[in-house]
Amino acid sequence: MVRVETKDAPAAIGPYSQAVKAGGFLFASGMLPVDPATSQMAAADIRVQTEQIFKNIKALLAKEGLGMSDVAKTTVFLKDMNDFAAMNEVYKSAFEGCDVMPARSAVQVARLPKDSMIEIEVIALLK
Repeated sequence: MVRVETKDAPAAIGPYSQAVKAGGFLFASGMLPVDPATSQMAAADIRVQTEQIFKNIKALLAKEGLGMSDVAKTTVFLKDMNDFAAMNEVYKSAFEGCDVMPARSAVQVARLPKDSMIEIEVIALLK
């Protein structure tokens, strides 16, 4: 395994890597809606938080020369499933232009780190 990190995405807030490369894949840890420049959480709005997460994910993928079309699987953790439709609008736009949408799971959880409304993790195919 090889650790992958970039300053263009939020630093890990615990004992884990931003991502690791293993077996032809990039496994990215759950990403929170934190602005890496300020270390501040995005506004408490599901669309704004989802947009920030995808900015962070794109930065992490770019570190390895990857893009959204290389994402094979996502997992979306929502604090409130009532936010699903709004999240889904932003999610769809993040993958605009991709020939194949990744597989996805979406679950509601009791609580997320930093009281985030959403967290997203991805698995991407390495080139």
